[in-house]
Amino acid sequence: MTAPESHVAIIGAGPAGLMAAEVLAQGGARVTVYDAMPSAGRKFLMAGRGGLNLTHSEPLPQFMPRYREAAAKPQAAIEAFPPDALRAWSEALGEPTFVGTSGRVFPKAFKASPLLRAWLRRLDASGVRFAFRHRWTGWDGEGRLLFQTRSGASVVAADATVLALGGASWPRLGSDGGWVDILAANGIAISKLRPANSGFTVAWSELFRDRFEGQPLKGVALTIGAHTVRGEAMITRSGIEGGAIYALSAELREAVLGIGQATLTIALRPDLAAAALTTRLSGTRGKQSLANFLRKAAQVSPVGIGLMQEAAIASGRPLASFSPAELAHLINAIPVQLTGVAPIDRAISTAGGLSFDELDADFMIRKLPGVFAAGEMLDWEAPTGGYLLQASFATGAAAGRGVLGCLKRS
Repeated sequence: MTAPESHVAIIGAGPAGLMAAEVLAQGGARVTVYDAMPSAGRKFLMAGRGGLNLTHSEPLPQFMPRYREAAAKPQAAIEAFPPDALRAWSEALGEPTFVGTSGRVFPKAFKASPLLRAWLRRLDASGVRFAFRHRWTGWDGEGRLLFQTRSGASVVAADATVLALGGASWPRLGSDGGWVDILAANGIAISKLRPANSGFTVAWSELFRDRFEGQPLKGVALTIGAHTVRGEAMITRSGIEGGAIYALSAELREAVLGIGQATLTIALRPDLAAAALTTRLSGTRGKQSLANFLRKAAQVSPVGIGLMQEAAIASGRPLASFSPAELAHLINAIPVQLTGVAPIDRAISTAGGLSFDELDADFMIRKLPGVFAAGEMLDWEAPTGGYLLQASFATGAAAGRGVLGCLKRS
């Protein structure tokens, strides 16, 4: 147990910050959570509007590679607080979980609000204080925390600090990346924040955009280079987004940012070989329109046919001039040119952030003794599916344990 008089400031009331606060309060520290917003967990609540995907049921050997190049960095934290521990934690708050057909883990209530309410009640009972509408602006000359509040500037002395300020997606909910300049001014290496799990822009024709905006592509396979993902996508007025797009967003983003565009290949019937499709399309069309023929013979959806028409227009040939073999090839290899990345404030999460090389094994920033960091503000990214929240919870818990160790040593 740490001395009761030890005061720890948590900056950021999202999952990482609240989990750090819980670990610290259980360890005997006096904890205050500061946040610029009027209430806690605003992005957490938004993430749960369509069903709160807490984590994933994959075994860790399959789970960890989802963090791509950064997988080794949060691994110890996730091993110390793995998906099963997160599920047990949720159940202890009165929110048991279940595994969906995709392997994703959800609370049985399917919402974020009951879980957050129960969590805040428990934190309050453990003595955690909250100070909302406190925007952190850095440190003064004596190392004290500076905040801007509705009443003016505020100065706070803390024995240790946990920064859990999120990335730069959904800035209206509090994660606006404002911390980047503060840390960079203190000599901390920051990888540029970039959109992750984002949509991409496509120069659709006006006819296609007006007809198919909001239409889903189901059961497709999306490919860029050596990377292929099966799943669903959604046509938007300005481009394309959805789960399968998010799973490829890192590769797509780097291609777009590197050369100004990326070619996404869409397979509409990925389980049918070209020969089988060619056979189906070699029958007599009769008086059927080409669209009806494709729909009946190859079970291609209207939006899929629209994509084929877009590709034919781009090639300079009418789709009706394609041979059965060419149609079969196109059905499973529709090229879509991505021209840009959706803005970061519309992305689900962000890539980049505070370099793990700046942290010690306890998540303390080496150049700022007594200051720890956790959550999405660190330089890692992961697809949707529970991986984002899992790493936020786990690194928050790790930072909390790190602070307790630091206070005990001091």
